[in-house]
Amino acid sequence: MEKESQNQGPESSTPNAASKKYLFDDPRNVKILLRSFFSSLLVLLLIDFLVSKHPHFPWESWPEFYAVFGFVACVALVLAAKYILRPLVKRREDYYD
Repeated sequence: MEKESQNQGPESSTPNAASKKYLFDDPRNVKILLRSFFSSLLVLLLIDFLVSKHPHFPWESWPEFYAVFGFVACVALVLAAKYILRPLVKRREDYYD
């Protein structure tokens, strides 16, 4: 009788995969992550006012210029990929038939 109970297989000893909890399943952990992210963002934005800059062009001395420039460049790349590059590369559904 003992051999049957010991030989039930690995699925009986592990919990159900659907019931497994992950780190960010708890909303409290997500709130902690977002608060730490936004607070570090705020600290970095405030530090930008304290760091001395050596700009080559006048617009580089504007506050938060590089943050805005990076965001605009990222949005421009996504839009260019979606509306310009995708139609160039996309093939019809029956292209290989």
